[in-house]
Formats: sequence, C-alpha cells, structure tokens
Amino acid sequence: MFGFLATTALTALMIGAQLGGLSRLDLPLILGTLLTPDPDRARAAGFFVHLAVGQGFALGYAGCFVLLGQATWWLGGTLGLLHGLVAVTVIIPMLAGVHPRMASTRSGLRSTAVLEPPGPFGLNYGAQTPLVTIAAHIAFGIALGLLLEAH
Repeated sequence: MFGFLATTALTALMIGAQLGGLSRLDLPLILGTLLTPDPDRARAAGFFVHLAVGQGFALGYAGCFVLLGQATWWLGGTLGLLHGLVAVTVIIPMLAGVHPRMASTRSGLRSTAVLEPPGPFGLNYGAQTPLVTIAAHIAFGIALGLLLEAH
C-alpha cells in the first residue's frame, strides 16, 4: 500500500510539472507505448505499468530500510536522490536504445518512431526535466520513509 501511495505522489508531481510547463516528460505515455501504439490507450496502460514498477522500487527501498535498521524521511529522501540521479543519467537516456517506438539521436528521415528521444539527462523534454525528475524521486523516497517509519 505504501509503494502505491508513494508512486502515486511521484506520478502526480511528474504530471503536474508537465501540465505546468516545466517538463514534457510523459512517463505513462513512454511506458504505455511499449505495449500499444495508440497514445490514449498507452497513457492508461503506462500509468498502471508505472504503478507496478513503483511497487518494485518501493520493495527495494523497504529492503534498504531493513538493512540499515531504520526508516526515516531523510534516509528515504537520500535514497530518492540516488534513484533520481540514476534515472536521469542512465535510465532515461537509455530509453532510445530499447524503446521500439522512440527515435534516437541517430534516427534518420526514414524513422517511423513516434516518440522524441529524451537526450542526455532528458533535456530534450525541457531544461527543467532533470530537476523535476530528481525532485519527484526525492518526494517518493520521503513518502516511503515517512510511511514506513510509522510502522
């Protein structure tokens, strides 16, 4: 349940940043287009994929809390910072190499890809994208730390 709540908070922050013009990174669309080319269906499917992936990460955070013998908001935030840094330096830039519907920086005119490549740190989706992504992951970690600290 706590992973679901924390992932919902992260997703809400990312979507809020997108709606506020801070980033064009649309995680539900990117994840959903792994399953279907239809953008409307992709967003719905991607939301549930993101919730499932968030559950996996929440279990990892919980495991870290157990290994460290404590769950606190600041420890969760630190784990979230590390998670966010890995996301913007490794995971997001790697998407163009593995996503079947995403162009890469080397895609030519014959490319039929429908998604723009994220570029380094996701900067093709806006200058604020790395900051927004890291902040959302810190919020994810803080939420888990607070929720698990109480139990």
